[in-house]
Amino acid sequence: MNNANLIRMANRIGDFFDALPDREEALEGVANHIHKFWEPRMRRELLSYLSAHPDGVSDEITLAPIVLEAVTQHRARLTPAAATA
Repeated sequence: MNNANLIRMANRIGDFFDALPDREEALEGVANHIHKFWEPRMRRELLSYLSAHPDGVSDEITLAPIVLEAVTQHRARLTPAAATA
């Protein structure tokens, strides 16, 4: 999957939750949505993007601040379990 598409999708999720008045609730909402509805490979790619671009900014696209904060805070929870053979 293309990183730009993933970031755009994540930013749309962030836009929705950014409207909440409670910042912690908004951050939890972003992380919860990504955890529940994104396939492990999508989460891996998002986390890989953040490893390469810790500030969420690349030449191609920028991760919304709320998404960056949510994913950074909840990185362990969003990291897919290792596949077992």
